[in-house]
Amino acid sequence: MPAHAFAIAGFSAAMALLATAFVLPPGVALGWLLARWRFPGRSLVETIAMLPLVMPPVATGLLLLRLFGRRSPVGRALDAAGLEIVFTWKAVVIAMAVMSLPIIVLTAKAGFEQLNPRFEQMAATLGAGPLRIFLTISLPLAARSILAAALLGFARALGEFGATIMVAGGIPGETETLSVAIYRLTEIGREDDAMGLLVLSVLLAFMAMLVSNHVLRARRA
Repeated sequence: MPAHAFAIAGFSAAMALLATAFVLPPGVALGWLLARWRFPGRSLVETIAMLPLVMPPVATGLLLLRLFGRRSPVGRALDAAGLEIVFTWKAVVIAMAVMSLPIIVLTAKAGFEQLNPRFEQMAATLGAGPLRIFLTISLPLAARSILAAALLGFARALGEFGATIMVAGGIPGETETLSVAIYRLTEIGREDDAMGLLVLSVLLAFMAMLVSNHVLRARRA
C-alpha cells in the first residue's frame, strides 16, 4: 500500500461527500417531481436525468470537459470570473455529482412513490401549496429513502473513474481519487500498492451500501 494511501482515501471520501451534498437537493426534488406530477416533457426530463447511468462515463466526462473548458462560453465566463474548474478538485466534485444524480433520483422517486398520497391530498385540501406539501409532508415521510439515496449516491461517487479522469485528470495530491490511483498504479506495474487501495475502496463502499440497505429494510418494516 502506498504511503499516502489514507490521504488518497480521505480526499476521495471528502470529494464524494461534497458531490453528494451538492446533488442531493436537486436529485430529491426531481425524484419527487417525477413521482407525484404529470406534465408535458416529463419523459424527456427523466430520460436526461438518467443519461449518465447508461452513457459511458468517459463520454460524460468528455461532455463536461467541453462544457467547462476555456473554449466554451461557460468556461470563458468562469475564466473571466477567476474560477478554474477543469483539472482541479472542483472538477472531481462535478464529475462525481453528475454520475451520482441518476442513483439519487431513482431512489428518491421510489421512496416518494411508496408514500400514501392521502396525506398530501389532505394537506392540499386544507390549502397547502405544492412547496409546503413537499417540505412538511412528503420530505419527512420519505426521510429514510432520502438517507438511502444519499448513501447510494456517495457510494457511486466514491467509485467514479471515467468521467473524473476525463475532466479532472489524475494529478497526485490534487485530483487523484482512489479509482484513478488504482488505475495508475496498476498501469505502472505496482499491483500490490493498487490492491491496498482497492481494499480501502471496497471497505468504504461496503460500509455505505451496508448502511443504505439497513435503512431501506427499516423503512419497509
